[in-house]
Amino acid sequence: MAETVRDLLASLTSEFTELPGDIGDSTVDGPIGWRGYGDARAAAADRTGERESVVCGVGTVDGTTAVFIAFEFGFLGGSIGESTGRRIDSAFHHARSARLPVVSLIATGGSRMQEGMRALVQLQRLARAAALTRQAGLPQIAVLYGPTTGGGWATLGAGADVVLALPEVQVGFAGSRVRPPGDPHAYTAEAHVEAGQVDQIVDRPRLRETLGRWLRLLTNPAAHAPSPPRALGEDLALPETGWAAVTRARAAERPRADAYVDDYFDWRERIQGDRCGGTDDGVECGFGWRDDGCVAYAAQRGTATLPAGFRTAARLVRLADRLGIPVLTLVDTPGAANDGAAERAGIGPAIAELFEALASARVPVTTLLIGEGGSGGALAFAASDRMWATPDSYFSVTSPEAAASILKRPDEAIPTIADQLRLRPQDLVELGVARGIVGR
Repeated sequence: MAETVRDLLASLTSEFTELPGDIGDSTVDGPIGWRGYGDARAAAADRTGERESVVCGVGTVDGTTAVFIAFEFGFLGGSIGESTGRRIDSAFHHARSARLPVVSLIATGGSRMQEGMRALVQLQRLARAAALTRQAGLPQIAVLYGPTTGGGWATLGAGADVVLALPEVQVGFAGSRVRPPGDPHAYTAEAHVEAGQVDQIVDRPRLRETLGRWLRLLTNPAAHAPSPPRALGEDLALPETGWAAVTRARAAERPRADAYVDDYFDWRERIQGDRCGGTDDGVECGFGWRDDGCVAYAAQRGTATLPAGFRTAARLVRLADRLGIPVLTLVDTPGAANDGAAERAGIGPAIAELFEALASARVPVTTLLIGEGGSGGALAFAASDRMWATPDSYFSVTSPEAAASILKRPDEAIPTIADQLRLRPQDLVELGVARGIVGR
């Protein structure tokens, strides 16, 4: 890697002040007496100008100050030893004391072999430091700018709230010299985006801007509950019948979630995936800037919601709740996916996870029903006491077609059943399910 960690820090921050370094650096062959280890450390120090594989300090990115934990891959492959662990632990402690977010710039091969188990147990120290910082309500962002493998990926990387990566960097728990042959794509940042484990690939020229946006979003929660978005449909007249409400909500030309979030936010950044290997293109989650603060959002995009969609939304709600950021949800789905693949992937537990996240959220949650509200798969996205509806929407205990099938009624009875279900937006208000119907 041509770019040193100092170069990277200088390009990202307008000000950077290094924290006091660890003074317990070993000058001999380390805790397990690995022959030649002292010489290897000395050579790494001469080559890089660093005393250890990590540089920690306080920097400012586009107006937001953060604690930086930055790895120098040129120092023994950015490996993590005892001194590394002490430095990182101290940096997290400073972040908690100063109430600052943490940014980890990661390029590491994992635990330092020449220090044996004394190196490996540093991962527990890192995990503890990160957990305490998480409990303190401070955001953590990881930037994978070089090879990120082993314990460095499994703690500071994968454990961060938001994970950004430069294009084509190597990412994986297994390093290149110990992984089985085949499937090299699986160990790239791009593959980890596809698997919902990395949020964004960021081109190097855009890294400072993107990092600055994320820091601004995660440290500036909106002061009040989100107001419901305005209706975007051309026709604001209420449907006369239940079946008219259903057909209108299913119309291809009806405004969808993308239009609503574009209209609602000044700008926004997305998170990707459920951190369990799954993504759902039918659900978009992220954080957006509106007026003078940040609002988190989870939006269904009109398709049957997959287990990964529910889990990603639950991840979003839990993160927003921990950071004190209010949440907006947009409901629009014919229902939860109900095929065999969805069942095997845990659709029921995934829905339960989102129900629990919303039910336990301490921050205000606002919901707008913008299209189809299909049974429990839609209700899992809805706030229990702050839901509004658009004129071109409906919400139902089940679809009229499913109700006809359950009741063994002919297809001709479907429109009548739609009326009986009282699923129109004005019915929802009369039933006390929705607070009101939004206009322009």
